[in-house]
Amino acid sequence: MDILKAEIMRKRQHVKEQNLLAPNKKYFRRADLVAKQEEDYLKRHGLSTTKRGEDVGNEKDVCAAKEEDVEASELPRKEVMRRLRDRNEPITLFGELEIDSFRRLRRLEIQEPELIHGQRNDFQEAMERVDLAYLNDMLVKDETSSGDEAGNSEGPKPATSADVKFQSDVVSIEEILDMAKNLGSGDGELDCKIIYQYLKLLLQKWGIGLNNRTEVEKRAVKGKLQSATYAQTQSYLRPLMKKLRQNNLPPDIQESLTEIIGHLLDRNYIAANDAYLRMAIGNAAWPIGVTVVGIHA
Repeated sequence: MDILKAEIMRKRQHVKEQNLLAPNKKYFRRADLVAKQEEDYLKRHGLSTTKRGEDVGNEKDVCAAKEEDVEASELPRKEVMRRLRDRNEPITLFGELEIDSFRRLRRLEIQEPELIHGQRNDFQEAMERVDLAYLNDMLVKDETSSGDEAGNSEGPKPATSADVKFQSDVVSIEEILDMAKNLGSGDGELDCKIIYQYLKLLLQKWGIGLNNRTEVEKRAVKGKLQSATYAQTQSYLRPLMKKLRQNNLPPDIQESLTEIIGHLLDRNYIAANDAYLRMAIGNAAWPIGVTVVGIHA
């Protein structure tokens, strides 16, 4: 009890020293206590209250100037709507004006500058492109059906949107085998050329096989999956094909691809698969207690 009384007396003495109580009042505002403590802090550290006030005023002026710059560079309404939709934000809140929604967009862009769309699904995008091509093909057929019935013209079957696209200017396998006699001899430019031509040939053969399917097979779910896989493979191979054309493939990848293509041209597919596994995961010992680390051990 004595400890509690001593603490109360100490608090009362501290309040009297701070001169917070008016003569005719028994209480004081907490804001006055905070202001007094801040003033004492500035005095202890050699800072003046006038300088502090000037800094606060300068900060307010800077904020006001930035706000004026933002208002001066106001975006068009359509652009504001598009950016808000991209962020899954409402275009207009209740009682909000156009300038208010623009300011809200600016605040969101400052707080979250990078918009995260989530993990990209390339195969799903390829499937969507196949479906979109199918719908466009159906619309074209509806528009041209009346003209075909009137003319009854017979001719070669035109390519539909379900057909995959591939390059036609491809070197034959005989020419590639002729060039492959010097494959892996140290000529990096020749190796890149052979790898590039062989990959183009494989894509062409694959595309021709897909296009030779019947229309029913192309429109089925399995056929759409096959077309989407082909389109996805083309997009994934595009950076590699570009490096092969420019002859700036990294030496380790070029060496591994040269070995793989050599085995494929010799029709030794097991050795080609082993070379691919060595390129992808290597053959170093894994620290998991395994004693035999061979691929086919």
